[in-house]
Amino acid sequence: MTTSRREFLSAGALLAVGMGSAGLSDGRVEAQDKERGAVEYKAPARPVIVTRVTGDNTIAEAYAMLEKGADTLDAALHIGQGREDDPNDHSVGLGGLPNEDGVVQLDACVMHGPTRQAGSVAALENICHAALLAKTVMEKTGHVMIVGEGVEKFAIAEGFQKENLLTDDARKMWLLWKEHGKGWWGPGIDSPEWKPPAGAPKAELMPRHPTREQMAMVTERMRDLYALADRMGIEPRLRREAVMQVMWPTTGTIHVSAVNAKGEMSGATTTSGLAWKIPGRVGDSAIIGAGCYTDQNVGSAGATGSGEENIKVAGAHTIVEQMRVGASPKDAGMEALRRIAANYNHDMTRLRYIDMIYYIVRRDGAYAGVSLWSTDEWGKRKNFVVHDGTQRTEDCDYLFEGTPQNLHSI
Repeated sequence: MTTSRREFLSAGALLAVGMGSAGLSDGRVEAQDKERGAVEYKAPARPVIVTRVTGDNTIAEAYAMLEKGADTLDAALHIGQGREDDPNDHSVGLGGLPNEDGVVQLDACVMHGPTRQAGSVAALENICHAALLAKTVMEKTGHVMIVGEGVEKFAIAEGFQKENLLTDDARKMWLLWKEHGKGWWGPGIDSPEWKPPAGAPKAELMPRHPTREQMAMVTERMRDLYALADRMGIEPRLRREAVMQVMWPTTGTIHVSAVNAKGEMSGATTTSGLAWKIPGRVGDSAIIGAGCYTDQNVGSAGATGSGEENIKVAGAHTIVEQMRVGASPKDAGMEALRRIAANYNHDMTRLRYIDMIYYIVRRDGAYAGVSLWSTDEWGKRKNFVVHDGTQRTEDCDYLFEGTPQNLHSI
């Protein structure tokens, strides 16, 4: 009997998959972890979810899903999809703020602990549910990441609905930015050629203590923007938010990490990315190991904030690896933040323009939320949501006391 080349390759592929599955069994991975001095974490008594404040009921609904036996990734996606569907949430999905060309581009990634699978999409246009699409990439293809035009075609082929994600409110904010905003061109803050904007505080001054001159400069710019918004016909209900988005552009993102009572874990991150970004820019939310990372034996982590900085320290992976050898979620998160600071030799002239929050849950149910700065631009403590049978908002532990600034606000 003759064997065709296709049959031969198919048989080889199946053999490789079989060998790979055996080699990556939980028992083998756990044995390897023990040889490296990894800590063994037992399953928690009850499920735990860690994420950002959502303003809806999806966290409680997702927790109920876990208690009824739902998959941890499905529960995480339920929370993310609630934000993606909300046109008033300008950080994700429908209503997300566009790039400098006025086009909404989404990024997302997921990791499923029990199967050790991952999926990712980037620079996605016209499809609202980016995180669910990342799960579809994970389940329906041999790839991990699909981007741009290719992922939109894939989504349509898989039955996702094509729609215009640029809402009228987001379009008006974009038009205001076009008239008076500053883009993302020029050297980044990690470049030797970068210089602080005119009027920026000196390195020794913390952002939460601006001088009168700095406050006057910000107030004057806000006044100019309000007047411009009025002349453009932006209605009063939207005017304040539009001005804020020009001066402090949304960095976007929601991350969810979850563990159930069996110790099964998943993580999901979805975003519309930096407002007014250069078309095609991809942040950390699509990068496995940066915006999201889950290891079934250890824990799950994800991030919101300055995506470029998180990519450079592989933040979520760094945190999980710290927990692997015994670090608490808080200590693991603080180590990732310290690595960001170390990249700038603790130069506050530059660090003041970086922001980061990590959301962390360990396999045994221990959790943390940690932030680079203690407060947001309004002086409010950075926070996160945990649900372990009781849903509550807790303050983040932080590396630096103070408030981050935005390059666009000066």
